[in-house]
Amino acid sequence: MTSPLPPQRPLEPQPCALVVGASSGIGAALVRELVRRGYRVAAVARRQTELDQLAATLNANQPTPRVLAYAHDVTAFDEIPTLFQRIIHELGGLDMVIYNAGVMPAVGLDEYDFAKDKAQIEVNLLGAMAWLNETAARFQRAGNGRIVGISSVAGDRGRRGNPAYNTSKAALTTYLEALRNRLTQHGVNVTTIKPGFVQTDMLANAAKTFWVISPESAAQQIVTAAEKNRQTVYIPWRWGLVMLIIRHIPSFIFRRMGI
Repeated sequence: MTSPLPPQRPLEPQPCALVVGASSGIGAALVRELVRRGYRVAAVARRQTELDQLAATLNANQPTPRVLAYAHDVTAFDEIPTLFQRIIHELGGLDMVIYNAGVMPAVGLDEYDFAKDKAQIEVNLLGAMAWLNETAARFQRAGNGRIVGISSVAGDRGRRGNPAYNTSKAALTTYLEALRNRLTQHGVNVTTIKPGFVQTDMLANAAKTFWVISPESAAQQIVTAAEKNRQTVYIPWRWGLVMLIIRHIPSFIFRRMGI
């Protein structure tokens, strides 16, 4: 069992963050960036080995652990309330929660695979709702806190390539907006992040890529947006201009564009 981190000292406050989907890609980069900025971090992901390696690297030569690792499958919804409370106790508090877990399997243009669709909805959307509902309730009682959800530019329109992935991200964006509308009056900020192409394993299933950024660059922009209490942020920023145009293309024209 992971030992609780020592309580923060009044003269040296350390904010505490929780990253769900932390074992690789953007998630691992987020853990590293948060540690660099002085956070204590709970890293949650399905793959124990990768988590342990990440924590060991970041905790090396530190007088006290900076990262605590928790193996968890986000589709194990019933485990979340208990694990959430355990993390808060062992971390010593909670100031920010980032939901980054996501899957995007390869889907052919003539493929209609409900098993793949179900997996994407469960991980990308329902897992987020399960974790962030717990977070929202706690932060509302506390009257402060930051919630960050990693959505995608893919949720801005119904592309033909992967209907379930588009749907999961569109629904996540709407859910985060609803949380924002509930929680702002309680002093809680909710940030929706919409990345374009990031150099992660998911790119293997992308037909075309451009403006690809590193996970480290994405993580820096995400944490900065959260700390500035931004609401909806495209990463990199130029995607916001592109998607403003794409969102306003009439449907009959969008269908003919083949995207």
